[in-house]
Amino acid sequence: MAPNTRIRLIPLLLLCMSGASLAETMPALQVAPELLRGPVGVAPTSPAVAPAATRPAALAESVAKPAAVSPPPPRQAPAPADVPALVPVAMPPTSPLPGAAEQPVTTAKTSPAGAVPAVPLAPGETAVSALRIHGERGIELVAEGEAELQRDDTRLTADKVTYRELTDEVVAEGNVVLSSGGDTIRGPQATLVVGDRVGTFASPRYELSRARPPALAGDAPRTVAGSGEAETLALEGENHYRLANATWTTCSPADPDWYIKARDLELDYDREVGTARDGSIVFMDTPIFWMPWAEFPLNGQRQSGLLPPTFGSSNKTGVDFTQPYYWNIAPNYDATLTSRIMTRRGLQIGGELRYLDEDYQGTTRLEWTPNDKVSGEDRRLGSIQHQQRFAPNFYGTLDLNAVSDDAYFEDLSSSIGVASRVNLLREGRLIYTGGWWTASALAQRYQTLNPDPDVRNVEPYRRLPQLQLSAVRADLGGGLSGLLETEFVRFAHRERDRDEASRFVAHPQLALPMQGASWFVTPKAGIHHTRYDIDRSPVSSHSSTDVTRSVPILSLDSGLLLEREARFFGGDYLQTLEPRLFYLHVPSRDQKDIPLFDTNRFDVGFAQIFAENRYSGSDRIGDANDLTAAVTTRFIDAESGVERLRALIGQRYYFSDQKVYLYNEDELRTAGTGNEILAGLGGRVSSTVNVDSYVQYNTETSRTERLNASVRYQPGFARTLNLSYRYAPNLRIDEDVVGLEDIDVSGQWPLARNWYGVGRVTHSLKDDRITEAVAGIEYDGGCWVFRTAVHRFAIDENDVTNAIFVQLELNDLAGIGSNPLSLIRRSVPGYGKINDSSADRVFGAE
Repeated sequence: MAPNTRIRLIPLLLLCMSGASLAETMPALQVAPELLRGPVGVAPTSPAVAPAATRPAALAESVAKPAAVSPPPPRQAPAPADVPALVPVAMPPTSPLPGAAEQPVTTAKTSPAGAVPAVPLAPGETAVSALRIHGERGIELVAEGEAELQRDDTRLTADKVTYRELTDEVVAEGNVVLSSGGDTIRGPQATLVVGDRVGTFASPRYELSRARPPALAGDAPRTVAGSGEAETLALEGENHYRLANATWTTCSPADPDWYIKARDLELDYDREVGTARDGSIVFMDTPIFWMPWAEFPLNGQRQSGLLPPTFGSSNKTGVDFTQPYYWNIAPNYDATLTSRIMTRRGLQIGGELRYLDEDYQGTTRLEWTPNDKVSGEDRRLGSIQHQQRFAPNFYGTLDLNAVSDDAYFEDLSSSIGVASRVNLLREGRLIYTGGWWTASALAQRYQTLNPDPDVRNVEPYRRLPQLQLSAVRADLGGGLSGLLETEFVRFAHRERDRDEASRFVAHPQLALPMQGASWFVTPKAGIHHTRYDIDRSPVSSHSSTDVTRSVPILSLDSGLLLEREARFFGGDYLQTLEPRLFYLHVPSRDQKDIPLFDTNRFDVGFAQIFAENRYSGSDRIGDANDLTAAVTTRFIDAESGVERLRALIGQRYYFSDQKVYLYNEDELRTAGTGNEILAGLGGRVSSTVNVDSYVQYNTETSRTERLNASVRYQPGFARTLNLSYRYAPNLRIDEDVVGLEDIDVSGQWPLARNWYGVGRVTHSLKDDRITEAVAGIEYDGGCWVFRTAVHRFAIDENDVTNAIFVQLELNDLAGIGSNPLSLIRRSVPGYGKINDSSADRVFGAE
């Protein structure tokens, strides 16, 4: 063998002998470029390279940009003797001009772990690396063996990659993986135009992820990932994919419990909308819903299309099926159209329009049942809510509600909150704020429903109109603050046996607030002046039509705020002591000639015992000469700031007999006694237990007039038990004493793996009957949740409604069936939603 021949073989023999152990100890090789006889584009393995003028002409023409070259990882087999191992080749985004000046070519040593350092690329630059590379730069480059092509954030790997630089086209074969951002597509073969993001994949499996913005303020952003497989996948530009005979799901890609299966599937991540043609929803390998054409959300966003139907059952409607269609008119306008079929009632058509703008927002809702099979009548509902800002300080609201008959909600709703509605509000309001003063105008009336012919509900008075002006100034001089409240209102009623009137009210007040770091004293004086112009009804027992009343009101409010550091049960606490004294003097005025237009009695509580009037509205000003004393103490965890315990006790002492009453004289209190004692105890007594209680005790009758007590045990998420008791034997609704005593038990608890039970029972001890009961179960399937609930409620003893809810919620897609979540959340305090989903397509959140 000739000496020159031996010299040429030395570097190739060293490359064949390279391995993980040798790579760690051997220095980088320095090889003269003229010794390499490989395909074009192969870079030498030396960091120090001869100038371009000394290189072979073929090599100088094919390399126009620097390429980073590294030895192979330990797992790679030695390359053939005529090709250096693992050659990354860097190319500019456009073809090089002939004769362009070359830059030095560098090589990097493999790390001990065998990883190849990433190629530093300029924006738009392309890097190709593989175990073997051959071809000609500017025409076609073939990379084989762990081949990789990278440009910006796009990375393509395969067993073989053919890159045609003139057309920017890549043909990849064998174990093809394309990744870009949060998207990954895998398949046996792919063709791709890299810059245009167009191409095709054969038999692909894909995972496409996008960040979903928070649905509600304060929520954390989350990622919604869709995955599936297809016969073919076409890339139609950035964020656009079209698939044939494909599936899509948010479940684990390996074994999805549910998926959309479609002959033609389009995924548009610019609009965040998927479109399925000739498709179906498959759950547990069983098609449950056929969709000839449907759009669905890819990221929990709103879009037009058929929504999954809802269905349920109740004894009032029979089997209840609703098919909604959602119309995303504009980013700030949308509508939902519904067709509802009730086996007992017939067809109902409905719709809801929502709109939102910088200066206004609102909702309009309509329902129409052309021919109720039970009543034989057309039944209708209409509702309009609108808020408008006419100027920076000028606002208006409109709230109109109407139904066709008294029993509409009772017959057609399965919610106790809706079925028990009696007064439907109809009002328009204008408000102007001038900084320290505010003016408003109101026109208001109600539609009062009487679903029970044996019980007559009285319609509230209409206010046509009500004009109010109020002003607050805290800088009157001398430390004084002032408050002025004025009102003019015209009360009207549709029934002829009711008095009507115009009422004017002026209530000026002056206060002198004084306070220090741990104390406050506020003397206050005011006069409540009222004038009535009354139109007496034919059956009225009073003849006066012009009534004037002026009542001075004096009060003195004072209190202390004391605190100390304390240690109890091995923990450090900040204990507060907050005593408060409130004296009120209001002389008695004869007010029997004044009808009751908008006045009722407040419930006695800790807020009310420090109020100046025990009645709402202005038709009665309660006389007073009494002193309220109360003290509050709190135990606050010094480390976490959690209020562990709160205890309150207060009593009102009467210096004079009360003379002003609303309905009956039994409301009055006598002098020389401290009738009401109010006490409360509550707080988070441990990490798992919360308690709250309130009691009102009458020392004159030695009877408890009100008692509320509740305890919640919540050791963890979706684990909560609640127990509450309510007692109010003298509870009034207007003139009637109805009384109340009931016990309420509710909770949510795991039953078995992924199974949860929810329930609530409210039992009236006064009537010895169950007034409301809810029972349900939930199953968390990871990417889906099944819920079912049964609801029974009784508006009265002879009017009972039973309803059943069944829902299958497919995470980040849709909820199929009637949704019991609002019912469960209202019924079970502390309820934890067991899945995090944006399945509500209309509103984007539950």
